[in-house]
Amino acid sequence: MKRLLAALSVLLALAFAFPLTLQDDLGRTVTLKAPPKRIVTMLPSVTETVCALGACDRIVATDDYSDWPESVKRLPKAGGLYNPNPELIVSLKPDLVLVSKYGRLYETLERAGLTVYAVRTETYEDIFKTVRTLGRLLGLPAEAERLVAQIQKEVYQEEARAAKARSRPRVYYEIDPTPYTVGPESFIGVLISKARGVNIVPKELGLFPKISPEFVVEKDPEVIVATYPNALETIRSRPGWSRIQAVRTGRICVYTGGEASLLSRPGPRVAQALRLLVDCFHGR
Repeated sequence: MKRLLAALSVLLALAFAFPLTLQDDLGRTVTLKAPPKRIVTMLPSVTETVCALGACDRIVATDDYSDWPESVKRLPKAGGLYNPNPELIVSLKPDLVLVSKYGRLYETLERAGLTVYAVRTETYEDIFKTVRTLGRLLGLPAEAERLVAQIQKEVYQEEARAAKARSRPRVYYEIDPTPYTVGPESFIGVLISKARGVNIVPKELGLFPKISPEFVVEKDPEVIVATYPNALETIRSRPGWSRIQAVRTGRICVYTGGEASLLSRPGPRVAQALRLLVDCFHGR
């Protein structure tokens, strides 16, 4: 009887929560008449968050890069930011499509009559804002609060481990060989700080700035983190970089594959990304 009453109370709460109108990260007003049952996710971090909220079974397609949890690998793939497949998305008749705020996919899908919500996940706080927003959109606000608490607990555990370190090394983080890096106010920049590293990039350059190789030589980082294939060879072959302390001492952490995905996705596994950085900066 208690379980039945609890289930009824949840259904009653949802009935009052919908129709739901929210403003997305493009400043657009989006209305859902009922909790969505068929969802397309076009961001890996959003896919992971929906699944972490317990709604993986509602996803009918994802972007090309969503690969966690394992079950989403079997779903239809609808392209990426620069090569979306709107025809596939429309054919699946979703009642909600979650897209990046970048790109114009939302315009095409809206013209086709679909409900589209644009998401921005670039800062550390965006992680928790997105969890709570998705919780409301999916009709799972209590699950969202539990997930926020779980993520924060896991992050705190890694911070406590990092706090035991005696040093705070100067860190340079390279996303790709352009080179693009991370500012201290990006979600990766915050993780660097939580891992007791000191980002050599000033916040004035932005969240994910493109910089000159000479800038890195001048700042002389003690640790370099890179998240693309063949990064070690690329870094070592750059003119003048042999003088950088991190290169001279071999303190270069290269992450590819699943580990690179962990570090690049502002989602529910962010504590695992932090663990990688703590291990890199201070040893296991």
